[in-house]
Amino acid sequence: MPNNEILICGAGIAGPALAYWLRKGGSRVTIVERAPEPRPGGQTVDLRGAGRTVIERMGLMDRARAESVDQRGLALVDTSGRTTARVPADSFGGEGIVSEIEILRGDLARLLYEATLPDAEYLFDDTITAIDQDADAVTVTFEKAAPRRFGLVVGADGPHSVVRALAFGPEQEFVHPLGLYTAWFTTTDDLELDGWYLMHNAPGGLVSSARPGRLPGEIKAGFSFRSAPIAYDRRDVAAQQELVAQRFASVGWETPRLLRAMHTAPDFFFDSMGQVRLDSWTRRRVALLGDAGYCATPLTGLGTSLALVGAYVLAGELAAAGGDHRIAFHRYDEVMRPYVSQAQQLPPGGASGFAPSGRLGIHLRDLSMRSMTRWPMRNLLAAQFAKAGNIALPEYSLAADVR
Repeated sequence: MPNNEILICGAGIAGPALAYWLRKGGSRVTIVERAPEPRPGGQTVDLRGAGRTVIERMGLMDRARAESVDQRGLALVDTSGRTTARVPADSFGGEGIVSEIEILRGDLARLLYEATLPDAEYLFDDTITAIDQDADAVTVTFEKAAPRRFGLVVGADGPHSVVRALAFGPEQEFVHPLGLYTAWFTTTDDLELDGWYLMHNAPGGLVSSARPGRLPGEIKAGFSFRSAPIAYDRRDVAAQQELVAQRFASVGWETPRLLRAMHTAPDFFFDSMGQVRLDSWTRRRVALLGDAGYCATPLTGLGTSLALVGAYVLAGELAAAGGDHRIAFHRYDEVMRPYVSQAQQLPPGGASGFAPSGRLGIHLRDLSMRSMTRWPMRNLLAAQFAKAGNIALPEYSLAADVR
C-alpha cells in the first residue's frame, strides 16, 4: 500500500487544510467526518501570524476577508453595562486579543472544504472504530463503511480525538484540564453590541459574553466558568444547559436574557477547556494534527494557526521526503515542536486571569487590560503577540492554485 493513500479523520479546519496540501503533493486523500455534512456556524476564530500566511499561500485570503466578522475589539463591562476596559482590534498590529481577521469557524471550514473539491473523497456521517497497523499499511474499520487499507492515517478530529484514543491511548493521558468550562451558542437577540465583543466577569470565576456574528442581528453568546472537574454527558444538551443556567442564575448584566436565548439556540456547544500535550504526535503510520495533537485552548487565540501551519508542514514534509513517512514525521515534529510550545503559552494568570474569582481580582484584571493599550506596554505586547503567532514557514514544492 503506497503512503500516498491517506485517510484523514475530521473535516473541520485542520483536516481539509491538510487534504488541500496533500493533493498538491500528489496524494490520494479520503476524509471521514462524524457529522452528516460540513458543520456550519460556530464561534469566531482568529486568522493571525503564520496561519494567515498559509491561507494566503492557498489563495484563499480574499475570500476569508470577505467572510470575516466586523468587530471593533474587546470591551469589558460591569453589571450595569458600563465599559471598564477596552482593547480595540487594531491594537498590537491586528495580532492582539481580537485579531485583524476574525471569521466564523464554520465559514473557514467551508472555504477549506470547497478548496479540496472535487479532489478529495469525503465520508460523512461516519467515524473510525478500529485501527490496525502492520509493516505495509493501516487497516481501518469504520462504523458504517466497509473496512479499507491506507498507507497513512491522520487524526484531525479535535481534543477528544478518536484516532488518538485508538492509536496512542486514553484521553486522560494527554488532555490537561485548565479547570475551565465554556458554552457557546448563536442568538438573534436585540442586544446592542455596536461592533464590540462584550465580556462581563462576575465573582466566582464566571464570565458572560456576547460578540457580533457575520449576519445582521446575529450574536455569538458565551458562558465560561471555573470549576473542579464535572461529570457530564457530552450528548445530553439539555442537562448541559441546565448546568450552565444554575451556575449563572444570579449573574447580572445581560446574562438573564442570554440564558433565555440559550435554551432555543440551534447550535449550543459545551465543553471543558484543556491543553493536549504529547511527547510525539506520530506512532508508526498514524499522525495527529491540530487540536488532536496540540490543542492550545481558545485562551491563546492560536488554535487555528496551529491547525493551518501543522497541515502545511505535515503535507510539505511528506512531499519533501518522497512519501517516506518516517523521515517526514520526524521533520514534522522538528519544525512544529518549538511553534507549538510557544503557542501553548497561556496569557498571564491562565484560567484565573480570564475568569478571576473575586471582585478584587476582577478590578485588577480590568486595570491590567487598560494598561495594555498604553505606551510603552502596547509596543512591548505588540512584539510578543506577533512572535507568538509566527513561525518561519519552510518553502515546499507544493504549487498552490489561486481560486
